[in-house]
Amino acid sequence: MSALFSPLDIRGTVFRNRLWVAPLCQYSVDEQNGVPTDWHLAHLGSFAIGGAGLVMTEATAVSPAGRISPQDTGLWNDGQRDAWARIVAFVRSQGAVAGIQLAHAGRKASTRRPWDGSEGTISVAEGGWQPVAPSAIAFAGYSTPRELDTAELVGIVNDFVAAALRAVAAGFQLLEIHAAHGYLLHQFLSPLSNRRTDTYGGSLQNRARLLLEIVEATRAAVGDAIPILVRFSATDWIADDAGAEAKGWDADQTVIVAGWAREAGADLFDISSGGLVGGVHIPIGPGYQVTFAGQVRDEANVPVSAVGLITDAHQAEQIVSSGRADAVMMGREMMRDPHFAWRAAAQLGVDLDYYPPQYQRAKYRVG
Repeated sequence: MSALFSPLDIRGTVFRNRLWVAPLCQYSVDEQNGVPTDWHLAHLGSFAIGGAGLVMTEATAVSPAGRISPQDTGLWNDGQRDAWARIVAFVRSQGAVAGIQLAHAGRKASTRRPWDGSEGTISVAEGGWQPVAPSAIAFAGYSTPRELDTAELVGIVNDFVAAALRAVAAGFQLLEIHAAHGYLLHQFLSPLSNRRTDTYGGSLQNRARLLLEIVEATRAAVGDAIPILVRFSATDWIADDAGAEAKGWDADQTVIVAGWAREAGADLFDISSGGLVGGVHIPIGPGYQVTFAGQVRDEANVPVSAVGLITDAHQAEQIVSSGRADAVMMGREMMRDPHFAWRAAAQLGVDLDYYPPQYQRAKYRVG
């Protein structure tokens, strides 16, 4: 039996396997209105046809100011909800679970998409907007954000909840709250970007407060049946010998906050790393973040998924079968081969029974 191709049940939602599609930013809403397009249907639909257990959307903004770029998808109005519903229906029709990552970019908002020829913040005069953050500390090369006041944080919680309810109405079966990669909730978690002196800054409990409020409020709003994931960056990749003032977010803090988030209503933790600060050394290599996933799983006693240069069927199988993660998230390898699950199953000797009949002639042969 393959661990990778065994089903997983979370709150009654059954995933046909543990091979999941990571959120992949597409920056493809050319109308800049947050409404997903035919590109998103084809992009996400191909993974569902290809046998993935979970198909996750890109980081989807809970408010206009929460977009990374003007071309991001959103879920702050009903028109976006209805456009997502068409895509969700197709993903589900192919047997995959449809999930959405809800996000706010914080100080990394209003930026140019990668292929526009330049980097950095888009000014208000150019059609951008003023980024916001826990503290008025800029990400390197970006404009200085405005510090959020305490009253505004209630609105951000409400934005996440409203987007979650629209997601459920659109048919999404799983929600992920994005607290990684240097975006707003990660900015609150890390002492490098959060220098607040109110109840949302200082101690670990205070820095985690906004995330936990969002998890708890989202769980209360959507009820008990919807799985809620949280994506964490397990480390800011600051050297272990850095002074106390320079020490950022790390795996030990991730373990603690994952436990708190589980108590607040989250079910599984998607463990990535980095994104808060530039200029750090990241030892990139095959499965380079899996150790963090294993640590969070073991020390917090919570389910996790692993991500980061997982590109091979046997590698993915070993990660799950060894107990280092309950599922693997794959990104770039899925973009290279949206039907990766078919190939992986054949390589592992698994005969899948969910090939689309239209593609039976192309089925990989086991053995």
